[in-house]
Amino acid sequence: MTQKNYVTRRAVVLTGVLAAVCGLAGNNARAEEWPTKTIKVLVPYVAGGPVDSVTRMLMEIVSKSVEQPIIIENKPGANTVIATAQLARSAPDGYTFGVVPAAYTTNQVLSKNLQYKPSDLAPVSHMVNIPLVLFASVSTPANSVKEFAAWAQTRPVSYASTGPGSTGHLLGEIFSLAAGLKATHVGYNGSAQAMPDLMGGRVDYFFDPATGGMPHVKAGKLKALAVSAQQRCDCAPDVPTMAESGYPEIVQGSWIGLMAPAKTPRNVLDRFSAEVAKAVQSPEFAKKLKVLGFGPVGSTPEQFQALIDRDVAAYADIARKADIRLDR
Repeated sequence: MTQKNYVTRRAVVLTGVLAAVCGLAGNNARAEEWPTKTIKVLVPYVAGGPVDSVTRMLMEIVSKSVEQPIIIENKPGANTVIATAQLARSAPDGYTFGVVPAAYTTNQVLSKNLQYKPSDLAPVSHMVNIPLVLFASVSTPANSVKEFAAWAQTRPVSYASTGPGSTGHLLGEIFSLAAGLKATHVGYNGSAQAMPDLMGGRVDYFFDPATGGMPHVKAGKLKALAVSAQQRCDCAPDVPTMAESGYPEIVQGSWIGLMAPAKTPRNVLDRFSAEVAKAVQSPEFAKKLKVLGFGPVGSTPEQFQALIDRDVAAYADIARKADIRLDR
């Protein structure tokens, strides 16, 4: 090889290395500048529901902090699968995120033919906890979980849920197993459809967030027997937990989290996670949550992934015991 060719080849190699380094630096710089344009957040339910309302309140605070607009796009259907599948297909550029409720974990357990894989998504934040209340019809003579179980063991009963595979479906089933009930599951397209049947005595019990049922309890149209959380809810301090009522195995509530497409830059995930946590834990947002009976969290991506893994294991155990599958 001549000296001239050697120098030329070396120059080409060095140019390539410098270009790669500069390109990497440019990518990092762009990630560090995030955000520079509008952010979109997918919500897997119709507008106006509790998950949508909480997301809008939260993202309004985050938008001010990051100084960029955040728009909400509602993509309901298929027990949240439609929105989550769209998120999984979105570009991992840090400008599309998606809300997932606890149904994200039940779907992994109950459906083997999802339109996405968990590896298609990256956790951002466990934003909010949603304690579920065991509501009962006023037509039942029971005023406690123990009394309800004793009453229900003497007859066929039914329980409502917001749809097959929902958190309420699995909690209703595990309660029927634990209490030795012959219970029939009745799935509805949301709480708004289930509550009238519960109040009318056409179904006997229903695990649902406090927001929908507690106003009916105060009006004397429903009974609140217990909360399926670790602690009593501020919205109903006189209602005991399921553990206090003799069912320590039923300590499972719902929640709202935030995900991103896999391969979204890590520093973007960390920044958005920190912004969400700051907003969730602000007095302004916590006050609004308290009215709804929800609990503020705000976590790191790793903490949220740990919750997902824990819930998948818990729901897999429930599904195995109850023999529940959605894609038989």
